[in-house]
Amino acid sequence: MPHSIHTAPPDAGPCVRGRTLPGLLYDAAEAYENPRALNQPTNLSSDQEWRSLSLDRFRVQAEETALGLRDLGLDRGAKVALLMESDVHFCVVDMGCLIAGLIDVPLYLSSAQDQMQYVMEHAEAEALVVSNPKRLAQAAEILPALSRIDTVVLCDPGPSAASSPKLPDGVSLRTLEDVQARGRAAVDNSAAAIADLRAQIEADDLATIIYTSGTTGRPKGVMLSHENISSNAITAVGEIDDFETGPDGEVVISFLPLTHVFARMLQYAYMMRGVSVYFVHPDDLVEAFPEVRPTVFASVPRVLEKVYAGIKKKIMGMRGLQKAIGEWGLEVAKAYDLTTPSSWLYAAQHALADPLVFRKWRAALGGRIKYIVVGGAALQPDLTNILAAAGITALQGYGLTETSPVITYTRPWRNKPGTVGEPLPGVEVGLADDGEILTRGPHVMQGYYKQPEKTNAVLTDDGWFHTGDIGEFDEDGFLKITDRKKALFKLSTGKYVIPQPIENRMGGDPLVDNAVVVGRDRKFCAALVFPSIDQMRAQAAAHGMDADRPVADLLAEPEIIATYRNIARAANEGMDAWSTVKRVALLPDELTVESDLLTPTLKIRRPRVHEAYADEIEALYRPEADFPGPRTARGAVLAAV
Repeated sequence: MPHSIHTAPPDAGPCVRGRTLPGLLYDAAEAYENPRALNQPTNLSSDQEWRSLSLDRFRVQAEETALGLRDLGLDRGAKVALLMESDVHFCVVDMGCLIAGLIDVPLYLSSAQDQMQYVMEHAEAEALVVSNPKRLAQAAEILPALSRIDTVVLCDPGPSAASSPKLPDGVSLRTLEDVQARGRAAVDNSAAAIADLRAQIEADDLATIIYTSGTTGRPKGVMLSHENISSNAITAVGEIDDFETGPDGEVVISFLPLTHVFARMLQYAYMMRGVSVYFVHPDDLVEAFPEVRPTVFASVPRVLEKVYAGIKKKIMGMRGLQKAIGEWGLEVAKAYDLTTPSSWLYAAQHALADPLVFRKWRAALGGRIKYIVVGGAALQPDLTNILAAAGITALQGYGLTETSPVITYTRPWRNKPGTVGEPLPGVEVGLADDGEILTRGPHVMQGYYKQPEKTNAVLTDDGWFHTGDIGEFDEDGFLKITDRKKALFKLSTGKYVIPQPIENRMGGDPLVDNAVVVGRDRKFCAALVFPSIDQMRAQAAAHGMDADRPVADLLAEPEIIATYRNIARAANEGMDAWSTVKRVALLPDELTVESDLLTPTLKIRRPRVHEAYADEIEALYRPEADFPGPRTARGAVLAAV
């Protein structure tokens, strides 16, 4: 049992339970007539056009998909794997599965094939839906090892359908259009058939199994019910009074993967409020923002850090008065504090900076952003304040796949940088004796699929879920995340170190892509620093260096070393002496999902990083007389802080 249990603030809205996800769609279709509810890009060129689906047409296509899948022999409760892009097709197939009483199992597109195979085998998937020929080719390599799957559905055949890869004997390939046509023909009265399917769905039915990427070991299948996700979707934006609904309401850009519960829950929230959603690939955001002119979008901190880095880079490339104004505006933004009233002098500076500088920042995001919903990792307080100075409100949330996902978030009128806000209505949050965050409520998963022992390890009999995160509540009841429980380590001196604060500070600098603090069983902390290559080259060019040289050579330049040493020193400020970083290894590498050093949700796989960079870590702890010594074989540059 946790101590000091926290709940939603007194003025929070109600907790709505007992709803199914298709029920949210039917309520929305009855309340709103939005001809542009879901919008799919037709190409990736600068003259991009959009193919729109109305809310009612979305309902019809989902119903036809549901009837077609059931007619293919998929019984209620069968598992359907989704190897799909995050777009309109995903929404249609997902809702079709939910109406049909099927359980969909999304696959991370960046996963290795053996991971995909494991997920489909473990989930006992009986059918697979793929987005396009590219994903079909991926599937064709995995399917021979999967005996249960006998149906593959291809959403968008494209022009290369004739050259489809050969599938194993006994596996039939159908297009989504064929499945929907089959659904239309399967019953005499589709309305009655759909009503019968809907009547069978209960709020506590299993809706989806989402396999967590995990930082170690095999992924676990998180079982989420209709109520788990619907209670979150209803509540997540329910308290935001100025969230405009219907076809004339908010305009949303969606670029986060729908395979993750964060983007998927928000999609249900957008759907139930009848707003327009434009699906965009992350690579096309720069062009899409001024075209779509969104009012709302969800993001992970790294995207916003890159936006900020882009602003700084643009200012760095300016000349004369224009550069001076840009740099001055940036300093004004850095001095902003959401939680402190401004002096009259600062207010005057801000009023001048807005039309000269901040208006251009907003224009880059389309010019009318009201809210950016941020999840997936910690957003640096400084960046929250800088965005707020420019009139861009970033709302930080906190949660996990196992909590559907939101546990807490910052309300627009109580936005406190450096915290993840207060609990949602109906959600309880407390701290264990060791500081671990515990939560209980309708958002907590049913358990891990076919893994009762792992379920019991994190879920108590009275419903408290152990998040594995360490946190604390401030004097106003706002939650702060300090670290992952498993990331804690002890120095040889006996002192415990929480690495995340320094990692976040270093990673918040545009010149740093990732930082990993090390030191378990050592006498002091050090860090592996992975530079942001483009930003580092820009920095080098600004100092008159040949920025096109190999990265390892640039990292060895004294001015570059000094820059990263200063970043580490700034991150150390205010920290306990034993937890400060004493040395850094500047690595000419990038942590990626493909290298298996990041999870699909971009969390660092610490054990894998420690293993991959064992030589560099060892080099950081050479005797003082041997330090820094030559660069490592990998090209890492060692520097004392």
